[in-house]
Amino acid sequence: MSDHISQITPAFAGGTMDRADQVRVNPDRLRDAMMRPNARLLRLDGLNPVFDDHGNLAWGAAYEASPDNDLLLLGMDGDTPCFAELNGAGNAGPAADPRLWQALGGLPPEQAAVYATARSLVDWHARHRFCAQCGKPTESRKGGWARLCDPEKDGCGAEHFPRTDPVAIMLSECEGKVLLGRQPRFPVKRFSALAGFIEPGESIEGGVRRELWEEAGIKVRDVRYVASQPWPFPSSLMIACTSITDDPTLTLDEEEIEEAGWFSLAEVQSAMAGDPDAPFIAPPPFAIAHDLLRHWIDLQTG
Repeated sequence: MSDHISQITPAFAGGTMDRADQVRVNPDRLRDAMMRPNARLLRLDGLNPVFDDHGNLAWGAAYEASPDNDLLLLGMDGDTPCFAELNGAGNAGPAADPRLWQALGGLPPEQAAVYATARSLVDWHARHRFCAQCGKPTESRKGGWARLCDPEKDGCGAEHFPRTDPVAIMLSECEGKVLLGRQPRFPVKRFSALAGFIEPGESIEGGVRRELWEEAGIKVRDVRYVASQPWPFPSSLMIACTSITDDPTLTLDEEEIEEAGWFSLAEVQSAMAGDPDAPFIAPPPFAIAHDLLRHWIDLQTG
């Protein structure tokens, strides 16, 4: 079964572009890449994607970038350098915008991965314009993959790198049923896997056990990794896991979870099939929770 799940590619996880670290760190090679006639620029509207007439990501020429903006080297597509502008974009609206999700859901995996990289990095630069160590302004370096508090401009010399926040998203099984919950912000009847940030000094397994205890009041065992998904809202790594509990009694953290329950295989299958009479609405295919439920169904039926 692990071989089967390894073939699943969650949204944003299908990147094929060479990230070209050897170009990022070499100023001469980076400058050469920017000057190439075939260098491309990913078009963005703030943090949101721009689409062409065919529903694909829209690209322009790198020379069209504003001289006021630094460039982010997304990578090399064959011999074509691909960039995005560090445009100082701020909040682009709610991450759960269904129109955005629908548009991104139609992208090929490699394009979705390119957009995820660009969105996360552009947002990181917009939110890290000042040094966390001394408070002085920082500047983009290494093709947009670092920021420097420049000592030649009275900075402290600290170098800052983009970070990804790890998030455990998990199912727990008991007596052939699986635990799902809904947050107050979810649409009516939408249930999903429970999730929470991995804390400093904590393993993935420890995070799964803690989150399920805190949010649902259950003790779990046999935590197993399933798959991961980069999630660019703003920059998380969703780590999907399964677990088992021997006691289905729930005690909910009502500030985090509005409702939760145990669902049978037939109920999950009905929801995943979009049956209007299903007891809940399944997570959208864009979310790794959807893949996680599909994995659980496979385990039960395989």
